[in-house]
Formats: sequence, structure tokens, C-alpha cells
Amino acid sequence: MPQKISVARWANQELIIPYAAPYFAYVAISSVLHNKISVELNYCLKLVIVPALLAWAWKWYVPLTGPKSKVVSSLYGVVFGIVGLVVWIALFAPFATPGQEPWTVTGFILRLVTASLVVPVFEELMMRGFVYRVALQWDEFRKQKVKQPLWHTLEHADISTVSPGAWNWAAVWISTVIFTLGHTTPEWPAAIAYGLLMAFLWIIRKDLLSCIVAHGVTNLGLALYVYYTGSWELW
Repeated sequence: MPQKISVARWANQELIIPYAAPYFAYVAISSVLHNKISVELNYCLKLVIVPALLAWAWKWYVPLTGPKSKVVSSLYGVVFGIVGLVVWIALFAPFATPGQEPWTVTGFILRLVTASLVVPVFEELMMRGFVYRVALQWDEFRKQKVKQPLWHTLEHADISTVSPGAWNWAAVWISTVIFTLGHTTPEWPAAIAYGLLMAFLWIIRKDLLSCIVAHGVTNLGLALYVYYTGSWELW
């Protein structure tokens, strides 16, 4: 349904850096410093820099909770996280390259902590908190025949006006595609399914809390699965 646009606290274009900075800082540390520093130092930097950026940008973020019970949303997150883990392994395993070397214990623990506690926060804020809502507003303006709907969305709309659980197919698919592009090509089938799963969870629970919990449970479960089965190619 069309979104009611109120006076914006911040136009969406002003929110791009706060939402994107933690995400791209994480990616930059992974890519630019890859093979230049140890895995342990790489993840130590992520554990310092990315949470610092999240803390700096927090005032710009939409609320993580919604109109429904936080406890129930967390429980939904656990269940969806387990489902997401099964889906991820099933769809990624056929395309993963076997024979990857095991991580050191310290490296494994640092990555487990980062993947379980930090990644779910900035990735869900970026994908379901910002990209999804901007896509939703763009599609509504497009349907209303607004001239230059993307420009209008960025210049005059505010994602905080999006109702909890609001959705349209453009928001679901665009956020899923962007989420997928943030992963390696062999992960794409799993990432598409997982993006759709998280969008569905947002729609039924109407909050980001459930998505963050689910993402954290999936990442934690995947780390433990990889460690105890020796399937390092999945990590």
C-alpha cells in the first residue's frame, strides 16, 4: 500500500553514509588488507572499527524493535536462523571448492565473534533497514507517477516513515539482489534464498530485531558446523 510520507528527519540521501559506512569498512578491511596482515589482526581491526562506526551512526538508524513482542521476535529469529542455516548449507555446499585449509583457533574464534555479533547488525541495518525501505519508497513513488522517483526518494523521503512490516515485490527483490551481490558467486543461490527468508521474517515480525537474531544464529551455527565437520570450504 502507498506509504504516507511525513516531514523527514533526514532525507534518505543523508542516511547513505551512516548506513553504508560499517558495511563498506568491513568489506574494505577484508579485501584491501587480505594477505597483507594476519587473519587474526584482520578480524581484530574489524572488531574495533566496525562497532565504532555503528556507535557513531546509531542516532541515524531506524529502531530495531517493532510493534510486536521483543521476546517472541527473538524466538522467531532463532527458528528462522536455524532454517536459514540448513538452507545456506544445502544451497552453497554443491558450489563450494573443497580442500580449504583449517583456520587457527584464535582466527576461528575472532571470526565467530565477528560473524555472530557484528555482521548481523550492520548487514541487516544496511539491507533490510535501508536498501529494502528505499526500494519500497521508490516503487511507491514510481507507481504514483512521480517524476524521477529515485531522485524524489533520495531527496524528499525518509525511511523512518516506512511502516513496520511494509512490503512490495520491488523492496523484496532489490534488497535480495543487493544482499546477494555482497557474496561470492558460489554463494549466490544460498544468498538469494537467505535474502528472501529475511525479507519474509521482516514482513511477519515487523522488526529488524528478528532478522538480526536470525542472521546471528545462522552465522554462529555455520561456524560451529564448519569447525566440527571440517567443512572449511563453507566458510
